[in-house]
Amino acid sequence: MLSTKHAMFAATAVALTLAVAPVATAQTATPNIDQRQANQAARIAQGEKSGALSEREAARMKAGQAKVDGMKTAAAADGKVTRAERRAIQREQNKQSRRIARQKHDGNKR
Repeated sequence: MLSTKHAMFAATAVALTLAVAPVATAQTATPNIDQRQANQAARIAQGEKSGALSEREAARMKAGQAKVDGMKTAAAADGKVTRAERRAIQREQNKQSRRIARQKHDGNKR
């Protein structure tokens, strides 16, 4: 049986862990960026499947997505993704989105 002192300590430890965990992840959480990355990856995959993107174009688009992933990783490395970092990532996502659209509709087929 746990003594009252040990039970209180255990309960406090659990409560602190649960209280701190969301704060730590909230500072580095990027759900909008993550969802947009998933959407853009799906657009690239669909373009490959339909033949709207050649293998070379698809590889270039995937490299652009990897650049955004790298920016996100670098931004989260210090434990907080700042507003300026989010804006920079979103600007790069905008560029990548335009590139995907342009390449999918440029008439080059597989």
